[in-house]
Amino acid sequence: MSEASAQGAWAGGASGQAGPDPRRWLILGVIAVAQLMIVLDLTVMNLALPSAQHALGFSDVDRQWVVTAYALSFGSLLLFCGRLADLIGRKVMFLTGLVGFAVASAIGGASVNFEMLVTARACQGVFAAMLAPAALSLLTTTFTNPKERGKAFGVYGAIAGAGAAVGLLLGGVLTSYLSWRWCLYINLFFAGIAITGGALWLHKQQKTTGGKLDIPGVLLVSSGVFCIVYGFSNAATHGWSTPSTYGFLAVGVVLLVAFAVWQGRASHPLLPPRVVLDRNRGAAYLAILIVGAGLFGIFLFLTYYMQVSLAYSPVISGLAFLPMVACVAVAANVANIVLLPRIGPKPIVIVAFLLLTGGQIWLTRIGVRGDYVADILGPLMITGTGMGLLFSTAINTGTYGVDPQDAGVASASVNTGQQLGGSIGTSLLNTIAASATTAYIASHLASLHGRPSAAILHQVQAAAFVHGYTTVFWWCTGLFVAGAVICGTLMRSGPLQGMGPGAAPAPAAVTEESSAV
Repeated sequence: MSEASAQGAWAGGASGQAGPDPRRWLILGVIAVAQLMIVLDLTVMNLALPSAQHALGFSDVDRQWVVTAYALSFGSLLLFCGRLADLIGRKVMFLTGLVGFAVASAIGGASVNFEMLVTARACQGVFAAMLAPAALSLLTTTFTNPKERGKAFGVYGAIAGAGAAVGLLLGGVLTSYLSWRWCLYINLFFAGIAITGGALWLHKQQKTTGGKLDIPGVLLVSSGVFCIVYGFSNAATHGWSTPSTYGFLAVGVVLLVAFAVWQGRASHPLLPPRVVLDRNRGAAYLAILIVGAGLFGIFLFLTYYMQVSLAYSPVISGLAFLPMVACVAVAANVANIVLLPRIGPKPIVIVAFLLLTGGQIWLTRIGVRGDYVADILGPLMITGTGMGLLFSTAINTGTYGVDPQDAGVASASVNTGQQLGGSIGTSLLNTIAASATTAYIASHLASLHGRPSAAILHQVQAAAFVHGYTTVFWWCTGLFVAGAVICGTLMRSGPLQGMGPGAAPAPAAVTEESSAV
């Protein structure tokens, strides 16, 4: 099927084709639970790391690997697993990913040493790479009616945008009142619900007939993304001048360039150029990458500010993000249900980036003795609105109009953009914050005469931390402005083809069997 005919299929189908799946809203619930579990695990362990470190006795250097192991396996395998879902069936990949993620989480929660915990986290990343693109492609093929698709992607976008903040809250609550181990055990609850619902309600999905796995493409992109994620993660802890940082980054860039060249020549490309060369989809993937990099600054450094500078507990810090979560949920649904069918993605993405910019500028005004209502609440609500608009719109646009056999790899491209953005943001913003903090301390201590008292040192250090945070917020401001310009320029004006007012319902995705398997 050509892309033009695929886009027509989204807009409306011939008479006589099967109607929408009557269990599609139950399927949405299953997908939502699975996606929430994946997004939570990106942040839920952050607040649990100090407790896990104390319990298992590993070093500060080793602590980073609890996060990095997950990111490496998750990011590097996404495109491979997305294509695999297209070839062997999305239901199989979805359920396999859920079961594997649950088992890895149970092993991680029962860890008796550092090696066991890191291995479990790496396995979590492998199964998350199977689960994430399968879940999004199931959503894409289940909801083909433009109006219903908007509602479904509004829910999904709200979870993608707000899940990280919910993870901070949940991590704080579980660590404070139960144990750090429950930050992993909680996945058994989510996975159990999703496995049960998936087994009962999901149809066996149509496979790509005649498709073959692009082995050279898999090796190139998986190795390339692994090197990029590792290089940026290494920079966050060892600096940019170490060979293990710039060497891996250089190799990663070379491998990804080679992958791009190969995709134009391969007979069965892993990531068909038609998927990413569409201006709207390409800009959507770029928008996800940019916002993924910038949001790291919002979550991490605002959490640091509340806990270090304002002395909030982990639970209170998590609760402080709830207004943002509410704004994400509302904005995501308004974007997909009301705005996207009428005006298209371009103005929504531009406004979203400008809202994120405004929130960051407001956050640059924080001080050592800040106030939640005056200094944090407003920026969080503005940021949440921008996140909801952007995530839901970009995810919907990034999977819209692709050939059915490309649904898995298009979904994987969305997740890859977010994962790469998070890895880039982790290293760049950490480095920027550390450099700004060190420079502030050095310049202010140099201006003092004699040996400063402990009280003066404490004041300078407290002010230096806040200076580091505000410097990061200014950099995020520039990043979001660039996102508005670049993505706004790339995207086409007007509604997506077949999604404008009056568009006819599309046929439901074809399944191999008429009953659940």
